[in-house]
Amino acid sequence: MMNLPDLKEAKKRENKPVETIMASNIKSEKFKGKSFYLRTYGCQMNVHDSEEIKGILTNIGFKETENYEEADIIILNTCAIRENAHDKVFGFLGRVKHLKKSKPDLIVCVGGCMPQQDSVAELLKNKYPFVDIVFGTHNISDLGKLILEHQDKQDIEVYSVEGNVYENIHYDRDSKYTAWVNIMYGCDKFCTYCIVPYTRGKQRSRKMEDILKEVKNLRDEGYLEVTLLGQNVNAYGKDLYDGNDFATLLEEVAKTNIPRIRFVTSHPWDFTDKMIEIISKYDNIMPYIHLPLQSGSSRILKLMGRRYTKEEYLELFNKIKKAIPGVSITTDIIVGFPNESEEDFAETLDVVNKCQFDGAFTFIYSPREGTPAALIKDNISMEIKEERLQKLNELVNKYSLRHNKEYEGKVVKVLVTGMSEKGENKVCGYTETMKLVNIDGAIGDIGKIIDVEIEDAKSFSLDGKKVTFVKN
Repeated sequence: MMNLPDLKEAKKRENKPVETIMASNIKSEKFKGKSFYLRTYGCQMNVHDSEEIKGILTNIGFKETENYEEADIIILNTCAIRENAHDKVFGFLGRVKHLKKSKPDLIVCVGGCMPQQDSVAELLKNKYPFVDIVFGTHNISDLGKLILEHQDKQDIEVYSVEGNVYENIHYDRDSKYTAWVNIMYGCDKFCTYCIVPYTRGKQRSRKMEDILKEVKNLRDEGYLEVTLLGQNVNAYGKDLYDGNDFATLLEEVAKTNIPRIRFVTSHPWDFTDKMIEIISKYDNIMPYIHLPLQSGSSRILKLMGRRYTKEEYLELFNKIKKAIPGVSITTDIIVGFPNESEEDFAETLDVVNKCQFDGAFTFIYSPREGTPAALIKDNISMEIKEERLQKLNELVNKYSLRHNKEYEGKVVKVLVTGMSEKGENKVCGYTETMKLVNIDGAIGDIGKIIDVEIEDAKSFSLDGKKVTFVKN
């Protein structure tokens, strides 16, 4: 089992590439006719991990069901970033406990980031004995073997040290048109509030040739968009020592001619001029960048370990805006970090006013056990945190609506990804700048890039109709 190391110990990492090995992709018909229910919590990385989990389960005979009460196996792929994710997992496990009383052969699995925390794994062992299999982020590839060999006892298999980089993984992807492509795992930034370097380990980059092979295969299979995925994509390659960096990778992916390329998530400290140049150079690299701010106060940024100041962030933001016409920039912001004063919060609002982001994911700070920030007294009341969050959201939404209103009357290209929840005769998809559009269209438009005239704009989405010609 893993004990969360302190910051100094966690940073003592060998400066050598990890080994690349081929995934085994175990196949079996032992569970043919059985069904699985998979619930995913957390970030895009967890979503993509769940595509791997689905691939493992289908390889050993399971079929997916959307009703957990009908399932023969239930898997929870968990998140450790925020407290409410923990609460949701344990709340759902309460329901599963009652279900298992009537279905004693039900297999219950808990995986992902939460079990990588020693305290959570011990809690599952002592208070949730009905959970059959516990696995972590470093040994997802072993899940098939764990299920096939499971006996009538609780199996806790959580690797304390990050593993190798696996290739030849079988993914059961959620979409036939857009795909996540991992370019790296883990993170070496150690922001003081973040549990990721502990739960997902040190940075491990995939070899460029393996990434390009996956992208080309997806292109040949008819995928129209890939999103390059990592905890900090623009630090890609720093652990490979082969001279390649994220800008180089991005250009090579663009040269595959897949129609759309995106990437998440970026750290401002690693965002280079070379990256900006490559993004502006290629039309198939979408003009959308998620650039987490976290705080507008240089004092709080220093406490967070973010490695940049307010002024440096604004300089980078303006550089991107100038170099990439029409670019859409979104961000992450935390309010109520320990010792955040009214003046610090005012600095955050000032940055929002200066940047006028297209959108923002906003959060109230909650301490994560094992992180340096958790040792700082959380001296801001929930009432103040909620007031600040409300004020921040009102400002963010004002600018989001303003940006969206600029689309009214324009014709934009939209990759249609599915049916819309806004009506029976509507489909939905995303613009190049990552705006959600609900469209008066047909089911036959799904999986196509079409021209859409925007008729109405709201804070979080656009409404439009398909056009058969583009206005001059």
